[in-house]
Amino acid sequence: MKLFDSEMKIMEMIWDHEPVTAKELSLIAQDEIGWNKNTTYTVIKKAIEKGYVKREEPDFVCTSLISRAEVSKSETRGLIDRLFGGSKKALFSALLEDEELTAEDLADLRAMIEKR
Repeated sequence: MKLFDSEMKIMEMIWDHEPVTAKELSLIAQDEIGWNKNTTYTVIKKAIEKGYVKREEPDFVCTSLISRAEVSKSETRGLIDRLFGGSKKALFSALLEDEELTAEDLADLRAMIEKR
């Protein structure tokens, strides 16, 4: 599963408002990111073709066929593969180097790891 930035924006709007009509999405997209109606409908169409969104009539009602969690997991796996050679350890190492963590943060992370 690979979503382009524009598809991700549409999915976020759908997840936040579903079920939602394409017309409503075009108004939301215009307000939030400045897209015109044609751009919004083009991105919706691509998401439908990829199997991410279901269109129902009447009124071109859009609902998601993929969840935020699925996308998050897929995007995270892709990031780890591309930037860290598939190593979760390398990802955590990079995050820990750049992040000031409190004792509470470290305890929470330790608990998450031990739970696995």
